Amino acid sequence: MTDTDTTPSNDLTKTLGLDQPPSRFAHLRPYLVAGVLLALLIAVLLIWKGKRDNRQPGYQTQEVRQGNLVVSVSATGALQSTNQVDVGSEISGTIKTVEVEYNSLVKKGQILARIDTARLEAQVAQTAASLEAARSKVLQMQATIIEAKAKLARLVQVQKESNGKVPSRAEMDSAIATLDRALADEASAKASVSQAVATLQTQQIDLSKALIRSPINGVVLKRAAEPGQTVAASFQTPVLFTLAEDLTQMELHVDVDEADVGKVRTGQSAGFTVAAYPDRIFPATISQVRFGAKTVAGVVTYETVLRVDNRELLLRPGMTGTATITVNKVDKVLLVPNSALRFTPPVASDQTKQGSGGLVSKLLPRPPSQAPKKNPESEGKNPRVWLLREGKLQQQPITTGLSDGAMTEVKSGLSAGMQVVVDSIEEKN
Repeated sequence: MTDTDTTPSNDLTKTLGLDQPPSRFAHLRPYLVAGVLLALLIAVLLIWKGKRDNRQPGYQTQEVRQGNLVVSVSATGALQSTNQVDVGSEISGTIKTVEVEYNSLVKKGQILARIDTARLEAQVAQTAASLEAARSKVLQMQATIIEAKAKLARLVQVQKESNGKVPSRAEMDSAIATLDRALADEASAKASVSQAVATLQTQQIDLSKALIRSPINGVVLKRAAEPGQTVAASFQTPVLFTLAEDLTQMELHVDVDEADVGKVRTGQSAGFTVAAYPDRIFPATISQVRFGAKTVAGVVTYETVLRVDNRELLLRPGMTGTATITVNKVDKVLLVPNSALRFTPPVASDQTKQGSGGLVSKLLPRPPSQAPKKNPESEGKNPRVWLLREGKLQQQPITTGLSDGAMTEVKSGLSAGMQVVVDSIEEKN
């Protein structure tokens, strides 16, 4: 019974292979799966790299055209009136009245303000009285001189008649001294008169300056005087009014950089804008390029004066103007973009040498690639551009002229319509 039950079980075990011992390669199955996955990854990388290597550089071109070229210099400054005068007071006192307001049109000699003259008038009266007293003193001294001369003449006559016996020598010396003192007193009295006259004239001038008058024909820009205000003119003259002579003609003072000042000349035309009228360009002409330099934050500039016509009275002193000065202009010349002059193609890469590293060299990490080397033929100082002919680059030397920073004049070497390379791009086969 036991043998009969055991036989079918053994046959089933043999059929299923359960009676066989475990294979010795079973532990290698995970590594085989990892190897298959790695092979798939390598295949994907090779396909991606192949597509990448198929990319070839292309080139962007631009046409050489004919046009006008304007070379300009930009500078910023402030508007000023052609003649601006600060009017102050030379004397101290209290302002009695003010005769003008802001923007008032004034004529030369017109009264702007009056200073209280009560104290000055009293000083003038006192000095006039002193002058009269000095003149009276002169008359008194002149009478004394006449008296001293008459006395001395009598003594001389007596001396002649007495053959020198009388008067005595002391009396003669006293008479002569009296006359000399009278003459000296007369000179002193006359000097006092001159001094009193000078003092009176000074005070009269001060009295006349109590009326503050306009020195020019113009307009009142600023007014710092009010009735009742005390003016103290001691070491510095206080400014009460600021006048502009003629606002229909103004000046724009701009600071030109030292790198551009060599191009700027008197008589060149310019245009400028102000914040008040951003859409309008005002014409101007350079009237002066000053030699004196100004250094601000290490930047050296030279003040340049532009003459401005302001008949419409739209512009006002103090406005900030951004000027564009036309330093040169040429018409109907060949123009090439500056990017074409800067373009330099890289040296062609050796694809065979790069592909000979094998699979491992493609997969293993490499050092960072360096920037492509420049073509040694393009390192020359002479200007040149690159043309694209039949898919290949060809170098073309040219002769250049003026440049405005974006376009450059071509004098020889190119013709209108030619395509010059300005940049390189990547494109697929």
